[in-house]
Amino acid sequence: MSDAPEQVDLVVVGLGPGGEALATGAAQAGLRVVAVDKHLVGGECPYYGCIPSKMMVRAADALAESHRVNELAGEATVVRSWTPVAERIARDATDHWDDVVAVRRLEDAGATVLHGTGRLAGEGTVAVTAPDGSTRTFEAARGVVLNPGTRPALPPIPGLAETPHWTNRDAVRVTELPGSLAVIGGGPIGCEMAQVFARFGVRVTIIEVGPHLLGPVEPEAGELLGELFAQEGIRVVTAAHIDRIEAGADGGVTVHLADGAVRADKLLVAAGRTPNLDDLGLETVGLDPSARTITVDERMRAGERLWAIGDVTGHGAFTHMSMYQSAIARRDVLGEDGAPASYHAVPHVTFTDPEVGGVGMTEKQARDAGLTVRVATTPLEQSSRGFTHGPGARGLIKLVEDADRGVLVGATAMGPAGGEILGLLALAVHAQVPTATLRMMIFAYPTFHRAIETALGELAE
Repeated sequence: MSDAPEQVDLVVVGLGPGGEALATGAAQAGLRVVAVDKHLVGGECPYYGCIPSKMMVRAADALAESHRVNELAGEATVVRSWTPVAERIARDATDHWDDVVAVRRLEDAGATVLHGTGRLAGEGTVAVTAPDGSTRTFEAARGVVLNPGTRPALPPIPGLAETPHWTNRDAVRVTELPGSLAVIGGGPIGCEMAQVFARFGVRVTIIEVGPHLLGPVEPEAGELLGELFAQEGIRVVTAAHIDRIEAGADGGVTVHLADGAVRADKLLVAAGRTPNLDDLGLETVGLDPSARTITVDERMRAGERLWAIGDVTGHGAFTHMSMYQSAIARRDVLGEDGAPASYHAVPHVTFTDPEVGGVGMTEKQARDAGLTVRVATTPLEQSSRGFTHGPGARGLIKLVEDADRGVLVGATAMGPAGGEILGLLALAVHAQVPTATLRMMIFAYPTFHRAIETALGELAE
């Protein structure tokens, strides 16, 4: 290690979407920026998360639509093949898991890009260890931005660590499908992957410890998704207690439950994420390396000359959250004015079929916060568009109102293009538009989002 640290303006550790965007913006503004990532520039989203998984979802949805032709338009025969999906992910989404284009993009903006492990070594100081073991130390005049992200969690289930299994990082690289798959975890990743593989002919069982799928969303949405999965042939086990996991001699796996067992050719573990905080050197700046989150203020400041963005701030493990926080931190680093962070209208979408979108508070969260709550729930399929759409139109709109203020504090949009329908509701929650004003809107007919008008009417009753 060199005795004299190299002098720069800013070091960004972790180049997921938010870190990459911040490093790019700071470099374009003229700062001397060192951007560090121990894996791929771009992070989880483009290589293992949002982008490849949505290519999988798109392919599976196309299969589902083809099977609806017989009911709607005549006859169709489809031969399923995973090959075009795998090829599209490798070629178009991930460039065969090569980040050379992303690195060049950052370098063209003026940043210095290093592949290696970045670790805090005191205020404003980062030591970067390269894959060959060599180390360079940087002292940043403006400071350090941390965007370390998360990795797939491995729950403490007896036998799991010794049993071969997939995470999302393996699932998006699959070139041949198994005959059967057990999925531990009924959250967004588990549900999306389960439905994709099931639609390609894999026998799928989802094992979820909570009472319904998609635990943080409204129970009505999670329970309805479970019903629809069952209709597609996906076995859903909720309120499960997993005793142990056992690898079979044939390469398969058995998940032993309190009341039975699930046997499958492969196991996908989608049971949450672990923050990458354990080897960041947080203790050198007075922070707890064993914590699950880094506390930040409304400008993303985590300490003196230190900012943190993304999953590790605890405000939602979403790419759009990282990008939102990235813009706030970049302004603060550059000394620019701008609105502080606000989290009352955070949107999220699970891209199952039907999509499940939510924004703001759930009914339970609103009641727990002491609000005077009014709710309304409308089945989406009872709308005129749902009727004309036919098969595949199941879903719901749920509104959560703070009755004292007369504004929505939360909403759920589940159905075809539920994530797009959510946009109107996210705007209403974000801008705190009075529900009285929303009722005066003209809602285009016949659209799915017109069900929002119906729900607003029920709120008034």
